[in-house]
Amino acid sequence: MNKYKKITLDGIIFSNPTFMLVLGTCPTLGLISSALSALEMGLAVIVILTLSNIIISALRKIIPNEVRIPCYIVVIATLVTLIRMVLDKFLPDVYEALGGFLALIVVNCIILGRAEAFANKHNVAESALDGVANGIGFTMALTIMGIICEFLGSGSLFGYQIMDFSIGLFATPAGSFIVYGLSICAFTAIIDTFERAKRVKSNKIARENLLGQNSEPQTVEEGNA
Repeated sequence: MNKYKKITLDGIIFSNPTFMLVLGTCPTLGLISSALSALEMGLAVIVILTLSNIIISALRKIIPNEVRIPCYIVVIATLVTLIRMVLDKFLPDVYEALGGFLALIVVNCIILGRAEAFANKHNVAESALDGVANGIGFTMALTIMGIICEFLGSGSLFGYQIMDFSIGLFATPAGSFIVYGLSICAFTAIIDTFERAKRVKSNKIARENLLGQNSEPQTVEEGNA
């Protein structure tokens, strides 16, 4: 498999930071009661994760190994501060909606994890793609759960009222936790089914190739006879 394709699929699906690795649970549980807030947080994480991966990858050969984690935090904190200033200036409603969760991006396990596990070991192009892919995976997960929680909890989608019926539990942190757990179960079940089907197909191809190799000598012997 092409390495760039693998990086993309791992970040979005097979190593999804929210559903598969269960990282960044604080903003996940705090923001998925609103689909719009979940989407906005996801977009902010995409920008910060991509930029931090690029910077850390570019500096990986000059950052001393002994202080790499503090250096990562300085880079991420600087980016988060800039994003907060931009949002406060140009998108104050978004800034207010995200609240303290925006500042917590500095210690978000997804961003620190990708910096440590990927960006400091790969080139800038690969690190940028990894940041975008994991950011999309995180955004996708938050938005899907945000849609479910908001629809069930208040009968609306992205702030627009859809129906009068609602289940108040899903507008609370407890409801968010339930949706999060069920979403993880559903996502992992889908991935397991896909992987199982892929293994069956690979085994079938391997058996067919083995049978083909075993039949060739017999054909040659029959021809000589």
